Amino acid sequence: MSDALRELFSSGIGLLSLFTIAFIIVMAFYIYRYVKQQIQEEEKSGSTAASSGQQKHRLS
Repeated sequence: MSDALRELFSSGIGLLSLFTIAFIIVMAFYIYRYVKQQIQEEEKSGSTAASSGQQKHRLS
């Protein structure tokens, strides 16, 4: 196992793999936070507009 870790942290391809893994994790965290924020904003502002829009549509 130590050979694999040594290869991961010392070789060029290992460092590139480590950077890629870290980048994917950071990007997933960013996308999660962005989507969560957008959903919360839509619930605050869009829920009243959407429900009133649906009621108007049902009446006509």
